[in-house]
Amino acid sequence: MPPSRIRPPFVADERTQLVGWLDLQRAIVHHKCEGLADADAHRAVLPTSPLMTVAGIVSHLRWVEQSWFEILFLGRPATGPQFQEEPEDADMRVEGVPLARLLAEYDQQCAISNEIVAAHPLDEVGRHPDYRSAAASLRWMLIHMVEETARHAGHLDTIRELLDGEKSYY
Repeated sequence: MPPSRIRPPFVADERTQLVGWLDLQRAIVHHKCEGLADADAHRAVLPTSPLMTVAGIVSHLRWVEQSWFEILFLGRPATGPQFQEEPEDADMRVEGVPLARLLAEYDQQCAISNEIVAAHPLDEVGRHPDYRSAAASLRWMLIHMVEETARHAGHLDTIRELLDGEKSYY
């Protein structure tokens, strides 16, 4: 079942609002994928950005969640396609991987991210010794993830409209 597209409360603590806005953007990603055939999810519609597909974006978002919360914040080993030197943009190269699987992996990663966020103070900083971005606070990382996810949800808006004409706010 896709996550619900509900805005966070107007009045709530900071963590509730930050996670609420991030969860809303994650749910919008799901919404933009609803009813899309695998062939279309993998079809490039932007000639100068052949990896910018619905499937590629969902995969990218999954790996970005892992990078910021597990690797940069918790200091776990830097594993995953985003840390490979070749091929470029390896996290978006998902030819043949069903969209349903990519969305399930994204959901699993988002659940892990939410568990990490719930267990740590917003002022705590990342721990990975090899990356300058790990010096950011968990609050900064959450705000960045709202921005990152919303930006790519906007890409999905455009791609979906170019694929099949489907339009919606959220």
